[in-house]
Amino acid sequence: MPEENEQRSKISWTVVWGESKALLWARRGRLAFGFGLLLISRLAGMVLPASTKVLIDEVIGNHRSDLLMWIALAAGVATLIQAGTSFALTVILGVAGQRAITDLRRQVQAHMGRLPVAYFEENKTGELISRIINDTQGIRNLVGTGFVQLLGGVITATIALGVLFWLNWRLTLLTLVLILIFGVVLVVGFSRLRPIFRERGKLMADLSGRLTESINGVRVVKAYTAEKREERTFAHAAHKLLRNIVRSMVGVSAIGSLSSLLFGLVGITMSIAGAREVLAGRMTVGDIFMFVVFTGLLVTPLVQMSNIGTQITEAFAGLDRIREVLRQEMEDDAVGGRQKLGRVQGNIVFEEVSFEYRPGVPVLREISFEARAGTTTALVGSSGAGKSTIISLVMAFRAPQQGRITVDGVDLRQVSLRDYRSQLAVVLQDEFLFDGTIRDNIAFGQPGASLESVEEAGRLARCDEFIEGFEDGYDTVIGERGVKLSGGQRQRVAIARAILANPRILILDEATSSLDSENEALIQDGLATLKQGRTTFVIAHRLSTIRSADQILVMDAGRIAERGTHPELLASEGPYRKLYETQYRFERDQFINPGEDLRDVVPGTSGGPPVRDQGDLPLTGSGSPRLPRD
Repeated sequence: MPEENEQRSKISWTVVWGESKALLWARRGRLAFGFGLLLISRLAGMVLPASTKVLIDEVIGNHRSDLLMWIALAAGVATLIQAGTSFALTVILGVAGQRAITDLRRQVQAHMGRLPVAYFEENKTGELISRIINDTQGIRNLVGTGFVQLLGGVITATIALGVLFWLNWRLTLLTLVLILIFGVVLVVGFSRLRPIFRERGKLMADLSGRLTESINGVRVVKAYTAEKREERTFAHAAHKLLRNIVRSMVGVSAIGSLSSLLFGLVGITMSIAGAREVLAGRMTVGDIFMFVVFTGLLVTPLVQMSNIGTQITEAFAGLDRIREVLRQEMEDDAVGGRQKLGRVQGNIVFEEVSFEYRPGVPVLREISFEARAGTTTALVGSSGAGKSTIISLVMAFRAPQQGRITVDGVDLRQVSLRDYRSQLAVVLQDEFLFDGTIRDNIAFGQPGASLESVEEAGRLARCDEFIEGFEDGYDTVIGERGVKLSGGQRQRVAIARAILANPRILILDEATSSLDSENEALIQDGLATLKQGRTTFVIAHRLSTIRSADQILVMDAGRIAERGTHPELLASEGPYRKLYETQYRFERDQFINPGEDLRDVVPGTSGGPPVRDQGDLPLTGSGSPRLPRD
């Protein structure tokens, strides 16, 4: 296992460095300009140290006071140049770094948005957010000032090293031995720090993920008085992150301490060996003073490079994690769909479709049926029967392992999902609304829709009744997930959204479950109008809502146990009839007083399930029973 991890790490280094080069090359113009400014700044910064030899040996030693004005002028001009170029460098490369972060965030978000639904089901929301926000932040040290300063440090150290050899090669070699030892320590230190920084990204993602869950589920947390448990869970994750940060701080501090040690050793070397050189007549006092200053110019960039190297190592760790997202196969690629799709008629056919979420645990088994264009197909059955999986396949959120699904005769694997889904609309039982206005949410599928169109959709969905009570009307802000609306109001906004989308294929997953009987009856009329000429799939737990369906598929253990219309299935006395009778008995117990005979309450009945007329049994009340969700 360690060998496998080591091999993976080497591969990651190679790939990440390749991606880093791509980032740098894309911004080569700005980086080259910044590098030029840095070079001017570093060269200007050497004027004052170089003047020390002239100041000591000529001005002081030989009493050349006439050189003072020229030395001061040269040092002043160099200082102004250094200050100006440093300011320009920070602004130019700082902006470049922030633009790079923004571009990468957009790239990761765009790629993530096109990943299959299964990817989001397998990863925490907070972790995915961390990939986009936190992991991209580190590249500012790569394409901002960090990389250019790293190159600038190399150049400054190289020039300083040349001057030192010119002044005294013996003393320079002695200094290089110490620096070489320091370099070996840096290499070892960076190799230890990289996995720590990589782990920090994961811990940050876990922490933000748990925090996101806790905030989103605050009502459940409070309802079950689980605040203390959430505090302990968060504290545990926070302390794991703390331990990681402490380890990285210790590592970085160790490198900093070694830097100080290097300065001390170099200072001691200069004091002893330098003094011997002066006493031996091989160096002047000005020479040794200049040697000390340029030794600082050699060592200081190396120390800065060590700090920058730590930051770049952190950036590499973030890029490594980002790469894990970007190498995920996008949805269109995964399904293989590239073929453009025009306006569909909506004829959906399942041909021997089998599907499983986990290998060896089938959810659908050789399902075959046809939903003709313009018809309504209802799916009923107990929890886990496969109803929601069929809907997921219709929406192309999943692809079957066996068999195929066609739309107008074309395999869904071969079509552009964007073209296909642009002709879909869905209303779920637990509908999701976005933070914004009611108008924005209704027009989510048609952003350019006029206010008149939005209001018409709202009227058909019975939204106007509660919207009129809001001061801002359709411009009322409803909060995150529509928290300012009741469950029934959110459901009606979702129905209005589907109405305005004007789809060719409509998905209704217990679309009226959150409504009272009066509004349900009214909205059913609106939905009946919406379903005309459209292929509609309905997951139904309340059987009274699907009596008019063109076909009803009764699901059982991943198979179609029965199919037909409402009257046909009641007459067949199969599974559907049993489901219907179960609801009937529950309805009778709910709405008939004990001891009363059903025939006294509902005229024309004989105490048994009404099968002759679809309108005999009123199952549209708000207290109507519903079978468990799939």
